[in-house]
Amino acid sequence: MKQLYVFLCALAPLCASAVEVLRVNEVGYLPDDVKVAVYLGETDPATVDFRIGGSVPDSVVAAPAWGSIPYAARVYFSSAQSGEHSLTASKGSTLLASKTVRVADDAYSRFDLKELPLNYLRQQRCGYNPVHDRNCHLSDGRRVLSGTADGDSVDVTGGWHDASDYLQYLPTSANTVYQLLFAYSMQPEIWGDAFDASGRPGANGVPDIVDEARWGLEWMCRMNPSDGVYYNQIADDRDHRFAGLPFNDNVDYGWGAGADRPVYPVCGEPYGLQKYTNRSTGEASSVAKFASAFALGAKVFGDIDSEFAAMLSQKATGAFDYALRHPGASQTAPCVSPYFYEEDNWVDDVELAAATLGRLREAAAMGRLEPVTPWMGADSARHYQWYPFVNLGHYIIAAEADSAVSAEFASMMRQGLKLTADRGRGNAFGNGIPFIWCSNNLATAFVTQAMLYRELTGDTSFAEAEANVRHWLFGLNPWGQTMIMLPQDSGISSPVDAHSAMTDAEVAGVAGRRWLEGALVDGPVYDAIYNSLWGVHLRRNDDYAPFQGRAVYHDDYSDYSTNEPTMDGTASTTFMLGRLCRRK
Repeated sequence: MKQLYVFLCALAPLCASAVEVLRVNEVGYLPDDVKVAVYLGETDPATVDFRIGGSVPDSVVAAPAWGSIPYAARVYFSSAQSGEHSLTASKGSTLLASKTVRVADDAYSRFDLKELPLNYLRQQRCGYNPVHDRNCHLSDGRRVLSGTADGDSVDVTGGWHDASDYLQYLPTSANTVYQLLFAYSMQPEIWGDAFDASGRPGANGVPDIVDEARWGLEWMCRMNPSDGVYYNQIADDRDHRFAGLPFNDNVDYGWGAGADRPVYPVCGEPYGLQKYTNRSTGEASSVAKFASAFALGAKVFGDIDSEFAAMLSQKATGAFDYALRHPGASQTAPCVSPYFYEEDNWVDDVELAAATLGRLREAAAMGRLEPVTPWMGADSARHYQWYPFVNLGHYIIAAEADSAVSAEFASMMRQGLKLTADRGRGNAFGNGIPFIWCSNNLATAFVTQAMLYRELTGDTSFAEAEANVRHWLFGLNPWGQTMIMLPQDSGISSPVDAHSAMTDAEVAGVAGRRWLEGALVDGPVYDAIYNSLWGVHLRRNDDYAPFQGRAVYHDDYSDYSTNEPTMDGTASTTFMLGRLCRRK
């Protein structure tokens, strides 16, 4: 539950309630972490006595105020050794705030956090869903915007529901597959095997993270049924007319309630079925995502299923060649509302595909066209405008190319990190992520790039910036809540009222909260974004009201802008959690 250390001012008449809190990484700190907490309050930190385990902390640094709270300070205690410590803030004999801080090698592995995202992804499966042991959307689907093929049936069952609605998108699904395979490839020995390929309990000799990636790959193969045919999306925003569990979906797209759903092609021109259209400029962004996921899948499955790997390899080459012939970005299709994934960049996708295929010269040529993913250092961006949020192609080139090219691309990675770290100096939490829709996805991307850069180069210049953003995801933020849904028995404050039918008691009952364990929620957005979105509201009082500032977050079912889980954001945590769960 949320903990707001609110103390009433009893001495002065008509004095407003005072806010005095310490925010920490709620999961805990690794022994070699940059260990920092943030004080937010109405007392000048210069007059506050901070203690960690009864001792004076390493340093206390005044920081920019957050929202309407007048004072903030960063409390450093990196010298704290393993164990549990009491962190306190006092003035004279008055205790203003306190927190218990845990420092341990198993801060992350004690909950086996690396496996939790897979729990959420299994719950997102479309077709056969092992969590519900039910089928859904078996009639997918019928082609639209396909010329003379309009209305033709095509089998694209399977895959994952994108978020808490039941649309399915190739861009986010392909990125999900790649993130899972990348996390596995970087340390294959750490992943568990407790579920079979269908997602039901029971080991099958294949790590669960690989099983989950295969579920996505098999769907992607259906979305690429033959050479030169690539589908980009199933269903559209008419889906939002239904709120409930997926196997009860009764939306009528023109072929009957709960029947066939539309299947959109990858398209290089603006398109949409009804009022709203996108701004597509080409096909490479989506088709190159097919290529990169297929290429990495071919490598991973080479020793697991050689026949499947050979098919993936052939598809990867065909998709890469097609992407080169059709440059530009293919966006997802809106229909009755103006919201869609507004991806504008595409050279990063071709770069990643080329790098994964081992065509490093072509990858480098593309990478030089976009040295830094454009959101890094920016104040804002449109929804998914620069996607994926981390350019793993840069890392592969830096890790595998000759020394000169390696240094060039490591420098590009450094440039993006520096821009974001520099921007983070403008707030008490040191978080330089722009608070756009799905800001937590950007936060995870930054941590991933920082980890990879540090491991690759040995340069620790961004160790504190990396820690700041990671700690933010685990509770060192204005709201004091982790952004990943943790097990209820963890004793750690994490989202309990996510925007999902699974958490709505009238729909799913108490079991639904467990079904979402491991999910990463969207994260805070600028208040201007929150106030501009259609239909977003709160269905109960805002417990976090004192801590809302330029960015807002609500643990409330009705706030789809900050508290909705997404599959691609969740999958993007797997590399980070794998590294953190590895004992240091």
